[in-house]
Amino acid sequence: MRQQGDFLQVLQDQGYGIDKLFASAKGHGVPNQTEITSGTTVFAMKYADGVLVAGDRRATAGNVVMYDRTDKVLEIDRFSVMAIAGVPATAFEMARVLEHSFKYYRRSQLQDLSFEGKLRALSTLLKNNAPAALAGTGTVVPVFAGYDQLEECGKIFFYDILGAEFEAVEYAVSGSGSTTIRGILYYMNRWGTGPVADMNEEEALAFVLRLMTSAAEFDSATGGVDAQAQLYPIVKRISVEGVRTISADRLKTLFSEKVLT
Repeated sequence: MRQQGDFLQVLQDQGYGIDKLFASAKGHGVPNQTEITSGTTVFAMKYADGVLVAGDRRATAGNVVMYDRTDKVLEIDRFSVMAIAGVPATAFEMARVLEHSFKYYRRSQLQDLSFEGKLRALSTLLKNNAPAALAGTGTVVPVFAGYDQLEECGKIFFYDILGAEFEAVEYAVSGSGSTTIRGILYYMNRWGTGPVADMNEEEALAFVLRLMTSAAEFDSATGGVDAQAQLYPIVKRISVEGVRTISADRLKTLFSEKVLT
């Protein structure tokens, strides 16, 4: 039995061709219904002082750039971050639900929700979103990173669209540029001068900018760095001190000194 709430499926069952409904928009820069707005490349990696979580700024719909200043690295509470790849509307709503849930728990219980509890909360949201994800209208494949106060260490987890969670030992990537970034990270950890997890903060941030630049070179949906427009990836640092956003000025300096040279 079909999902009663699937409006697009109801139209198709009634004989309406969805592509035909949007045919008049073709050729006018308007994407058709199969080209849903999507966020692209995000990743998290461990380094000497904690965890860095980064995301490019581009949101696309098919081959159309819908927006180039998207924030895909969302601070959920003072010790956790969710990086989103997929449909921004669904992902942003998940982030809002998590933020309010964690805040309510902290105020009602006078303590932070456990790290395990945070993971379960995101998994539940993804499971509840499964019908939309399988229909292709609400796919979200997030990376969740945070500082576990009980075990006193930074952790990274990634999920599939049905809510299954997997802990990443050193890094996790998601989105259209993930293949390039994953390949570079594997190479660096296997044959590089040393594990990425041993880098200090300046080295790790410069490496993040190089990774995003490399992804943008081979994936048109990844925004990369646009120094002329002053557009740099969103990068957040997670440590025992909590979540901190790396300023655009610092990224600009590192990009000029460590990437362009």
